[in-house]
Amino acid sequence: MTMIDVAVSYNRYRFLGREFLTWLWYSLETDPKLAASVDPAIGEIAVGNRMALENRGSAGLETVTIKGDDPGLEEGQTALQKGALVSELSLTFTSGDQRWRFTLKGESLYITGLKVPDTGPVETEADLDGALLEKAALVERAVHLIEGLFYRFIRIRISESWQTEALAGIRKWIGN
Repeated sequence: MTMIDVAVSYNRYRFLGREFLTWLWYSLETDPKLAASVDPAIGEIAVGNRMALENRGSAGLETVTIKGDDPGLEEGQTALQKGALVSELSLTFTSGDQRWRFTLKGESLYITGLKVPDTGPVETEADLDGALLEKAALVERAVHLIEGLFYRFIRIRISESWQTEALAGIRKWIGN
């Protein structure tokens, strides 16, 4: 595959990330068992304190950003009604008494601002290797969650039920 092929593919399919984040927000609001279907040890997954939506209409690019503790997401649903898709989504999830926070970028599915649970104290140099491995495992847990959710989305997205069930449910949820 040449570099031009990669660039063409990237441009052709970059909408998938925004569709994924929009589907994810909808699914988190309507399917309380979503997280458990990907990782049974997850207690809760929820929209965090920031969301950005983009509408690439005939008037150009319109961006709506919602942020703050306990943000009112009605503005986001209004943007969805006007044709916007989620371009960034902050998420939190818990497993036991541990909590992760991060933001997903729709265009690239990059994880930014990842905050993982604290690890045990490093008191000796020998503890350093263990703490490093523990941190890596905590990061990997977040990556695996996103991979599992994206895999679930792609299976739905390429199925015949995307048009008849998934999009119909999303439209009903946003009030269209």
